[in-house]
Amino acid sequence: MESTEYKCPNCNAGLAFMPDIQKFGCEYCGSEFTLEEMQEINAENPVTSPTESEIHELHEFEEHTNLYHCASCGANIMADDEQTALFCYYCHNPIILAGKLTGKYKPDKVIGFRYTRENAVNNFRDWISKKWFVPEDFKSQEQIEKITGLYVPFWIADCKIKADLSAVGKNIRTWSDGEYQYTETKEYSIVRQADISAEGIPADGASKIEDALMEAIEPFDYKDLKDFSMSYFSGFFADKFDVDKPEVFPRIRERASQAGRKIVHDSIGGYTSVSVHSESYNIMNTKWQYVMLPVWFMTYKYNDKIYEFALNGQTGKLAGTPPLDKSKLKLFCSAVGMIVAVIAFLFGGASL
Repeated sequence: MESTEYKCPNCNAGLAFMPDIQKFGCEYCGSEFTLEEMQEINAENPVTSPTESEIHELHEFEEHTNLYHCASCGANIMADDEQTALFCYYCHNPIILAGKLTGKYKPDKVIGFRYTRENAVNNFRDWISKKWFVPEDFKSQEQIEKITGLYVPFWIADCKIKADLSAVGKNIRTWSDGEYQYTETKEYSIVRQADISAEGIPADGASKIEDALMEAIEPFDYKDLKDFSMSYFSGFFADKFDVDKPEVFPRIRERASQAGRKIVHDSIGGYTSVSVHSESYNIMNTKWQYVMLPVWFMTYKYNDKIYEFALNGQTGKLAGTPPLDKSKLKLFCSAVGMIVAVIAFLFGGASL
């Protein structure tokens, strides 16, 4: 008897039949599908074997990519075989060569750096010049030299969303004939059922970099996406993804659902008020690309806390939270307090 093994169309993990809900469920990303949905999805996405060219590219990647390991913080850093990694860009401790990488870590696409190191340094200096209460050594040349050109691993997802909404819309009209006030309320049943495509949803695959920091330097312009080549790594480092598709999918699902919800709600108009009775946004199929995106990255340790700063290597958008030197802040507040006291004394004395 021939059996069929279903893979989750969102994260590619195995699916198991759940008798209590009569659906196939994924224990890794939480997706659920009916048998009919699975048969339809499998018909649209037949399994194909890699070509000889793709196999050759995987072997090339394995041969020419070194993996470095930081014994201090556990980071794993990728570089081409001509680039020697000397320090960890997370904790600044020395790192050691740990070996080669398997082909599964070969990216599909890459966006090359547009902002040079000089551009990144100038942007950072302009940004930090507006911050008054940061430690002096945060602005030092030694600290600025730690800015590192880093390719950050990202998962980019194209999601098919099945949207279903039921609501009631009300139009309320009031008027008066001079003697009486009238109110007319009309109710309308609102139903929205749609198949929505949300494309290019990004989520970084590096656990050591704050997700919020990477989201803060978005967006990247996908028009610059190129087929991956090891030549892009020349002179730069790259992080090895350690957050795989099943782990990153909840973030993708949330962002895809938000996009689908906005589209559906924007299609409802012309009512005084709308009351939603029920709505759902189910991700039915996800196509993934593993890409490397360019980031100028820097960390700073202050009072046993690591502060991270990132600059989009394509657009120059910068994000980060600077450390606060409390002694500078106290000195400033004291100076302001003294100035206020002197002014109060002078004006108080003049009025006597």
